[in-house]
Formats: sequence, C-alpha cells, structure tokens
Amino acid sequence: MAESPSAETPLRTVPLDALHRELGARMVPFAGYAMPVQYPAGVLAEHTHTRAKAGLFDVSHMGQVRLTGADPAAALERLVPGAIRALKPGRQRYTLFTNDAGGILDDLMVANAGDHLFAVLNAARKEADVDHLRTHLPEVEVTVLEDHALLALQGPAAAGVLAALAPEVADMRFMDARAVELMGAPCFVTRSGYTGEDGYEISVPAEAAERLARTLLEHEDVAPAGLGARDSLRLEAGLCLYGSDITESTSPIEADLAWTIGKTRREAGDFPGARTILEQLRGGPPSRRVGLRPEGRAPARAGTEVIDADGTAVGMVTSGGYGPTVGGPVAMGYVPPWLAKPGTRVALRVRGKDLPAQVVALPFTPPRQFRG
Repeated sequence: MAESPSAETPLRTVPLDALHRELGARMVPFAGYAMPVQYPAGVLAEHTHTRAKAGLFDVSHMGQVRLTGADPAAALERLVPGAIRALKPGRQRYTLFTNDAGGILDDLMVANAGDHLFAVLNAARKEADVDHLRTHLPEVEVTVLEDHALLALQGPAAAGVLAALAPEVADMRFMDARAVELMGAPCFVTRSGYTGEDGYEISVPAEAAERLARTLLEHEDVAPAGLGARDSLRLEAGLCLYGSDITESTSPIEADLAWTIGKTRREAGDFPGARTILEQLRGGPPSRRVGLRPEGRAPARAGTEVIDADGTAVGMVTSGGYGPTVGGPVAMGYVPPWLAKPGTRVALRVRGKDLPAQVVALPFTPPRQFRG
C-alpha cells in the first residue's frame, strides 16, 4: 500500500466513492486516492468469490490516456520494447516503459482502438508517465481521460454477466479490445484484468459509472471486491506489482518479462536500455524473479531476505502473503540465477528465524483467461 499523503495533500476520490462507503468499504489512502481495500465480507471471501464467480473491482485511480497523431504506435515504440506497430485494431498488449539503464519505469496496457491508442497506467506513476510521453513524443497528442472511471469485472461468471448487457462481449478473446455501449453509455471494454481469471476492464464515463456498477452488483454472481483481494489474486497469478516486484533498478529480463520484447524490437534494438536488456537476454541477468513457497503457515512479506544453503542473504522477497486458493503462504522475489531453478531449497528470514522454503514455477494458480 502507498503511504498516507501528508495533511497538505488531501486524498482524491474516485467516481464511485459514495457507493463504496454505502457498501461498507474500508477506505484507505492509496496512490493519493481514497480507495476501498475491502468490504464487510473481508479479503478472503472477496478473493474466493472472484475465483468462483465474479468480483467487481474499482480501479478508477489508474491512469487512462488516449494517444493520437499521425502514427502514435511508431512513436510509442521509441519508449517501450513492445511491438506496438504490430498490434492489430481491437487488440491490447502489455508492455513496459524502460529507461536508458534498462530498468522499468512502469508497466502498462496499450490497446489499438482503431483511430487512436488507449493506454492504462499505474496510479502511482500516471503523472510521471504522462510527462514522460509528452516530453519524448511531442508529435503525439496525449489526452488524459479524467472524466472516466475504470471497472474490472473478474472471474468465471464475468462473461455471462456482462454479455447480458452487451452480447457482443461474449465473443471477445483475452486481450481483445472493443468500443461497447453499456446501458446507453459509450464504453471501451478489454477482455483482460490482473487476477489471472477471465474478465473485463471497462472504461466508462464517470457520470454513468455508478448506474453500471449497481446493475452489475445486482447480479447474484457478482460481489464487490477491494484492493486487498486484487493484490492476493495477482500474487497467486504471478503478476508483478510496480514499485515492489519491478522498479527502475530491475530489468525486464531479471523480472522474467522477456516475452514482452517483440522479435522485431530485439532485432532493431532501438528502445531505451536496449543494450543492457539485450545483453542480459543473451548472457543472462544478475538475478531472476521467482516464485517462493514457504513451508508451514508463516507468510514471508516484502523485504524478507532469501538465504542460501551457507546461511548467506542472497535475495529478497518483493511480494508475499497468504494465498487463499493455494491454501498457504506464497511469495515472489529475486534470487541469483543459480538458485532460480524450481525445486531449489532456500530459507526465508522471518522475524529473525530462517524458515525453509522452495523455489517454485510461477504462477501459483493456473491462468484461466479466455483465449477462444
């Protein structure tokens, strides 16, 4: 969680703030916003319900931007290693802003919306990302959609629930993107999310967000879910949290995100940090992000040291907690390459005690996105 802002910096609110409070949400400061961390049912119930049916998450604190111009895809490739020009209309891609040292400035989603690109940025980085875009891509018009909310309907029941309002979403595949009218409101829908489940993210005009959210919540399969469940779901899915698992000092290769670098981009090598990143791709990185399964019931939180067989601290947990679907503690972190093979025994130093753990393959739960 982000630290609470100072008294001089009042928290911003999302369009559904009143609804969250009506539903009994516990609101916390997060990335400068008052956000629901959980509802009365609790994080465990919200997590489990999302895996079994569908959870409705408000992620309106994230940045939504429209990129327009003569060729915004070609321009954006100057800042990311992803093959944005190869992105067909109606498709979305996960990519990264990288710096000249090969580190990650942010991770983002980019969709080809036909006459423009639509991007979703992390909440804590969105102002910096927008400045980054405007500074380095002066030929691109960067429009921040401040008047839009962003809802994530996640879980195996999500398709049936949303298709009742717009039948065409049922035919969408994972990472498809489409302009859809929902209850009379023009929305932009992607079949994606950050839970490992099937589902959708819905960009909706702020004035229409509450009506849409209430309608979705009226369905017997849908329950509200907060940031707590979103974090435990993404951790089980082996997905990175910016500022924890990926930072300006970690490269895409260290973070096990080499798959985000398109073949043509590897050949061109014309993105920020390409020299370092491509050298690591060929020769291996100094560390690797791995899954960790602590033995016993004690969770290993971010900042926990990873200990090798000689008792030396050689790595660090970057995300950790209880995995409700797994039924035990799970964690992710960085270790030297020689300890990164699944099955390797390590220890985690929790409150001064070295507890046994094992390196495991990610994700902890199998992905269930709809790929057609």
